[in-house]
Amino acid sequence: MAGRRLMVLLLMVAAFLAAAAAPTGASSKSSAVVFELIHREQAPWAELARMDRERMAFISSCRGRRAAETGTSRTKAEHKAKAAPAADEAFAMPLSSGAYTGTGQYFVRFRVGTPAQPFLLVADTGSDLTWVKCRLCSIFGSCLPLLGGVVRSSAWAERGTGYGYGYGAPASNDSPSLPASSSPPAQARVFRPDDSRTWAPIPCSSDTCTASLPFSLASCPTPGSPCAYDYRYKDGSAARGTVGTDSATIALSGARGAAAATASTRNRKQRRAKLRGVVLGCTTSYNGDSFMASDGVLSLGYSNISFASRAAARFGGRFSYCLVDHLAPRNATSYLTFGPNPALSSSASPKQTACTGSPPGARETPLLLDHRMRPFYAVTVNGISVDGELLKIPRLVWDIEKGGGTILDSGTSLTVLASPAYRAVVAALSKKLAGLPRVTMDPFDYCYNWTSPSTGEDLTVAVPELAVHFAGSARLQPPVKSYVIDAAPGVKCIGVQEGEWPGVSVIGNILQQEHLWEFDIKNRRLRFKRSRCTQ
Repeated sequence: MAGRRLMVLLLMVAAFLAAAAAPTGASSKSSAVVFELIHREQAPWAELARMDRERMAFISSCRGRRAAETGTSRTKAEHKAKAAPAADEAFAMPLSSGAYTGTGQYFVRFRVGTPAQPFLLVADTGSDLTWVKCRLCSIFGSCLPLLGGVVRSSAWAERGTGYGYGYGAPASNDSPSLPASSSPPAQARVFRPDDSRTWAPIPCSSDTCTASLPFSLASCPTPGSPCAYDYRYKDGSAARGTVGTDSATIALSGARGAAAATASTRNRKQRRAKLRGVVLGCTTSYNGDSFMASDGVLSLGYSNISFASRAAARFGGRFSYCLVDHLAPRNATSYLTFGPNPALSSSASPKQTACTGSPPGARETPLLLDHRMRPFYAVTVNGISVDGELLKIPRLVWDIEKGGGTILDSGTSLTVLASPAYRAVVAALSKKLAGLPRVTMDPFDYCYNWTSPSTGEDLTVAVPELAVHFAGSARLQPPVKSYVIDAAPGVKCIGVQEGEWPGVSVIGNILQQEHLWEFDIKNRRLRFKRSRCTQ
């Protein structure tokens, strides 16, 4: 197993570095950037569910901590997005599925530093800090070896105590040592700040460290010492390092839409540009299994230090992504786009609906940038229906003010519904599937033998239609395979999980698949549209 994993990682590294070294060419005056998503093998469901449960613990803790905050004003990033939009510019980055790693996440190809160093990061709408595995020399007078395995995505740590927000056990604020862990494999990519002309450490005495980075440590030996962070998680994962800023290299292409940007990406005809001042965590020691196949995290959360906020502020105040079918072939690709996406953006299409301002076929609902939910993106759900019948779910389940609410999270695989909603949904779906033989399969409560005993082929079964109703009459009608999922050969399961109540419901990336999603931070709107996500 270890040899197979090593071979897979070596192939990934070779393919990625070959793509990163491809030449670039001139492009049109207006620009766009796209990140490609590449699919991998299906991950074990029990492991996905375990990671989702750990993430739900983080989300619940995050909500509790945020609720105690008093600030309700918009973040600096939103002010920037409103002040300096680039209306007709965008850029896109390749995205890939990381299901083969057992994480159920999506990876993005990211280049940072000068000269640019290539990395494969987890695209996470629940993270506010972008970080990479790192080897640091000059700041400490000698090179610090990179220690450990990998950690989960960035979480908010209690300033002055240094433990992972939502996951951790207390640690002292004197940067205690991490648990013993093995060294990374020789082929692992690490960021080397000393080799980057644009790397700038953030001082521990700065406002950015003391006010904008709540996961930073209180320890500050001298005013000019680098800002340090220490994450600790309940699952045993941990990450330590220092925070700085650097430049990300992005590939610009003509503002003819996402399709044009995608085509340009494949033809290697983009011109490259620098996105300066990106807040970047340099993780010099870590342990845990959650990021074994990635080099770190790309933060897409709502925060004034996240990459999403920084990039959106420069490119039209919005970003979008399209997640391919999680069981698609390995070569299926999709993109993470910053800036207007003509397939969804009203500003980029003359054919709009009179009511919503969105292009035909696109749905639109308010994006709730609630301080209690940061860095997650929340939406208002009015209800869930099965075969057109609205289920009896208490409205308070969807109400942030009453302990409920709903977020979209690219870092959670299976959709998690607060207990009252979960029970109503599985009762309605299982009633319609009662004619099928039940089977047991962890971690799901409702699984069915979908194979005909006479032919051995999949049965033709009329699966009820599920719909999520958002505020503004927007309705998400996911494909059947997004909620009655292929869990094993001949076995399908109702692919939702039960969450705590009171608690937040999470629309995971499997339910989001084969839809194009646009997070319009500037105008506080979420737009979505059915799409195959491939060109």
